[in-house]
Amino acid sequence: MILLKTLSGLCDAALALTFPEACEACGAASIERRGDVPACEACWQQTRLFKGDETLCWKCGAPAGGEVERGKWEQVRCRRCEAEEFTAARACGVYEGALRASVLRLKREPFVGARLRRLLGEAAGRPPLSSATLVVPVPLHEERKRERGFNQAALLAGAVAGRSGLPSDGLSLVRALRAERHRAGMDARSRRETVEGAFSVARPRLVEGERVLLIDDVFTTGATASACASALREAGAGEVFVLTAARAL
Repeated sequence: MILLKTLSGLCDAALALTFPEACEACGAASIERRGDVPACEACWQQTRLFKGDETLCWKCGAPAGGEVERGKWEQVRCRRCEAEEFTAARACGVYEGALRASVLRLKREPFVGARLRRLLGEAAGRPPLSSATLVVPVPLHEERKRERGFNQAALLAGAVAGRSGLPSDGLSLVRALRAERHRAGMDARSRRETVEGAFSVARPRLVEGERVLLIDDVFTTGATASACASALREAGAGEVFVLTAARAL
């Protein structure tokens, strides 16, 4: 084990010297370890990552502030997510710094870095997500998928399934309606209207009774996650948990 770590460190050092890669978060530092790509160690350290001991809304995962006894975490509610169809949602951290760089890179190319894979696996192993039995990615419309060449949520789902050992189903949940291309400036109501009725389940038998872990890149308003959860629950899924690489605040 020590020998492997030493060899890995030497390899990282050689690559950093021979093929330096700039940090995509700060644009200034070079990335010294392959596992940190696409961001440098300093940017990872500065990014707000959730470690499982934060006070969060138990349902949507929004930071709640203050300190609550561990046994009372399930009582914490922000009251803004009561109508959402999912059971609970969590993220690896805040959509900033290294996580933002990871998500943006994933939208350009099919790459999930080692550090993000580890963070996803750790988040999936914490309650209440740890009770999930099936991993399902948020689907892209077929036209959008052909344009991009891949579904970034499916790549994240593969990383989660690989770390957790859970089975993955990337075929049952489908997107029947194509969303508007530009959603960055939309308010919460517009986002919900965009995804209303957009998802359906093509193979209900495969999700019936399952505790689904729904995977996406960013949790913004929860509209997409809720629409997917609604379709999965209508198809017979028992519960729907949500895990994203990052969440917007």
